[in-house]
Amino acid sequence: MPAVRVLVVHAHPDPGSFNGALVHAAVDALTGAGHDVDALDLYAEDFDPVMSRAEREAYETDSPICSPEVARHVELVRHADALVFVYPTWWGGLPAILKGWLDRVLVPGVAFDFDDTHRVTPAMQHVQRVVGVTTYGSAPWYVRVVGDAGRRTITRIVWLNCRRRSRPWWLAMYRLDTASRTDCEAFLARVTDRLARL
Repeated sequence: MPAVRVLVVHAHPDPGSFNGALVHAAVDALTGAGHDVDALDLYAEDFDPVMSRAEREAYETDSPICSPEVARHVELVRHADALVFVYPTWWGGLPAILKGWLDRVLVPGVAFDFDDTHRVTPAMQHVQRVVGVTTYGSAPWYVRVVGDAGRRTITRIVWLNCRRRSRPWWLAMYRLDTASRTDCEAFLARVTDRLARL
């Protein structure tokens, strides 16, 4: 992919965590490859994941954005050619702050539209690539058994509202709870290498 604008959305409360190292590796790889990168650290921004009553009432109107903070994030999404999500998998899915970001930011008119029959049509045709970077404490077999809700959300639901010509990328590290330093370094290298080739 030639140089594009990438929005990286990060969701972990501890900047010194392995997840913090992953987001730094992602941003460094993308900028090193010549891409224009916008990075959102949802915890550092103290993003409120709770959809308000006013937002729910406005959801299917022509003006679903009720917050200046959300409006700023919406503009970043609207100008992005690629979306990269970096987060830990907790309880088999997305951290609440990231799920709330999807609820409040990827609203009608931003991520999708409703046609005359109330059917959803994709609105993020400008997004050429969706990437998920996550860690699991569990083994792959367990993740499959519980359904891997985060992966389905990012690589199916978000991606289905984007340009279809490219497949989503999924970069996952399993068994983080028992991983060695070598395991962690290998996954950091994998993320760096893959995103450098976005």
